[in-house]
Amino acid sequence: MTDGFFSVRDVLAGRRGRTGVIRTPHGDIETPAFVAVGTKATVKAVLPETMKSLGAQAVLANAYHLYLQPGPAIVDEAGGLGAFMNWGGPTFTDSGGFQVLSLGSGFRKVLAMDTTRVQADDVIAAGKDRLARVDDDGVTFTSHLDGSTHRFTPEVSMQIQHQLGADIIFAFDELTTLVNTRAYQESSVQRTHEWAIRCLAEHRRLENERDDKPSQALFGVVQGAQYEDLRRQATRGLVGLRDAEGRGFDGYGIGGALEKQNLATIVGWVTDELPEDKPRHLLGISEPDDLFAAVEAGADTFDCVSPSRVARNAAIYSATGRYNITGARYKRDFTPLDPECDCYTCAHYTRAYVHHLFKAKEMLASMLSTIHNERFIIRLVDQIRAAITDGTFDELREHVLGRYYRS
Repeated sequence: MTDGFFSVRDVLAGRRGRTGVIRTPHGDIETPAFVAVGTKATVKAVLPETMKSLGAQAVLANAYHLYLQPGPAIVDEAGGLGAFMNWGGPTFTDSGGFQVLSLGSGFRKVLAMDTTRVQADDVIAAGKDRLARVDDDGVTFTSHLDGSTHRFTPEVSMQIQHQLGADIIFAFDELTTLVNTRAYQESSVQRTHEWAIRCLAEHRRLENERDDKPSQALFGVVQGAQYEDLRRQATRGLVGLRDAEGRGFDGYGIGGALEKQNLATIVGWVTDELPEDKPRHLLGISEPDDLFAAVEAGADTFDCVSPSRVARNAAIYSATGRYNITGARYKRDFTPLDPECDCYTCAHYTRAYVHHLFKAKEMLASMLSTIHNERFIIRLVDQIRAAITDGTFDELREHVLGRYYRS
């Protein structure tokens, strides 16, 4: 990537937050920005064209899932992820590192952040089988689709992501849970560091081999769980890495399970150690309080599947809090999902109608709810970005969070 890949515009006075712009071959991303998750090259229940109309600047797909189906060669033949899914804007791909956790321990990220469990390194969620096994060279996966065995190494992850052709890709990392012991976290940080070295080398090799393709930015991923010394150690290690051509990472991802109450503190440890001229992506957040905390701590972009996932389960975001549209009180409520929202759903449909769709198990229920939830989060982050520029960040945070969490 060129030196103009990222630049800072405005800084949140006395804090780490900032606005900026990431420049990719498929367009600019004004930061802070929420990146919508389209795991399998689709944001579930929503057209890519609709996501554009909602103000989404970029989408993120998952390398592991696209590797299984339809296969990276198919996406490559189609002209890359954006062309394949008819999305003209910037794209991200996750490395498959999240599946090291979700298929290894059977935990989703929320469970991975549960600190009430007894620490153990062989922990697994109730009723789950271990579908991912880690060793120092890589990870062996058992496909959740057909039980077949697959091997991911740093080199394989880079090869897949180059074929997928996203503008921003991530180094292969090991995502742990907060249940893992301190000793395991230490070994995992070292393992992720060694994988990062291999990712840099393979990324550069593939860049040179596929020099007819648009350039791709590679982000290193910081792990270290809830431990300050490990987070800072991991960050410094990644910042110091260079490939044979003397080039380091184009940006950095902040990964791992984070205790919600310590999110800002942990992100702050990492951003303290990161160069100011490189973008920072926080993996897997979207709740309003987390967004404000992450931005204030210095995160530039973030992604999360939650807005679309909870929408399909009838959970609706609104200025006065999240609610479940299937509740009986909404059966005769002929107001929009959120009277303050400017999305297509709120302009044309009522709570009573969406309530009916869910009760009738109609597909349109998920479509209309997802449109609304994605717009709610995208619009909120747009407001946060504008508030940094005009100096009203603190007022916006107090206003938004005071109303959202009042009940």
